[in-house]
Amino acid sequence: MTGTDRARRTAADHVDVAIVGAGILGCVTARETLARFPGASIAVIERDAVAAGASRRSAGLHFPRGSSAAVRAMAEHSERYYRTLKEEDPALPIFGLDTTVVAATAGADRLAEHYLPGTLHRTDRLPHGPAGRVHLPEGSGAWQVDGGQYADVHALTQCLAAQLRPAVRFLEGTRVVTVDSRPDGVGLALSSGATLTASKVLLAPGPWLKETAWQPWTAGLGLRVKKVVALHVERRPRPTDGAVVFEDDDAFLLPVHHRGHWLFSYTCAQWDVRPDGTDHCLTPVELAEARSVLDRFAPELVPLCTTGRVFCDAYSPDRVPVVRPVDDFMNVIFAGAANGSGYRLAPAIAADAARLLCPTTVPRSHP
Repeated sequence: MTGTDRARRTAADHVDVAIVGAGILGCVTARETLARFPGASIAVIERDAVAAGASRRSAGLHFPRGSSAAVRAMAEHSERYYRTLKEEDPALPIFGLDTTVVAATAGADRLAEHYLPGTLHRTDRLPHGPAGRVHLPEGSGAWQVDGGQYADVHALTQCLAAQLRPAVRFLEGTRVVTVDSRPDGVGLALSSGATLTASKVLLAPGPWLKETAWQPWTAGLGLRVKKVVALHVERRPRPTDGAVVFEDDDAFLLPVHHRGHWLFSYTCAQWDVRPDGTDHCLTPVELAEARSVLDRFAPELVPLCTTGRVFCDAYSPDRVPVVRPVDDFMNVIFAGAANGSGYRLAPAIAADAARLLCPTTVPRSHP
């Protein structure tokens, strides 16, 4: 190997920023980093294919809600981000969606606290639903919500990756074996046998918290992985149908227009599952639990629910996503634990991550 070849290989094996995880969060962070750090060299490393993990299973529902002020601010940021994204490229699979919230009228004040100011409007009409079959239980009311939308998250992430590829290296089918943080940067050993160094590394692993390469760091964050279950309601949505959020049950009905059916998401309480485990199929217990919740609001739909989608997500103790350095040298950033709202909060998480990834000096690989 000549000196020129060695120099070229050294340059190719170093990047300013390496992002581990090519889901919606990883791809939006790459986009945000380029916007803040023009000319940066960025590599996105993905153990599978782009958007093949939690993003592929995501419901993609967005509405302006948060159980804390911090999450509400993140939801507001993300809403603006997605609106701008759609305006810049109308072909992106992001769709406006009428949204209705169903909740106990006795808790109306608390309900208003959880939504962005001015976005909730009391309505006397029954909420949207499959063929109008959603009913209000006694003591419940309905509120229209401004700012609702949903996306085909898998397709959207693929679109963003395609836009990024001229400026960003995507290493798919590549697992990170070790992460070696040093004062002058981070060394990554890859499953392909290659090595990569980076000035900064973002870990955006979704529910893959226990990978050997970063488990010592994520173990100290207090995060847990919970199963996420949604039933498929086999009835085609009408063009005017919108989403129904059942506030008190932490559940929702979503018309998945591009797939031709509805989705009913409910809160599954099975914790400490693994994304590579064998428990990603719908069980009789989960089917019965979800149906019992749906039966309170739309009993006619229960017989239409026999299948669904199952995966998992990382959750934080206070239900606020985590974005912070995890190594001694502030070179490795963890971003995630979106608590089942990865799509809804991805732009806000990515903005926080990009601020930590972008140096105040000119990138050394791009003088």
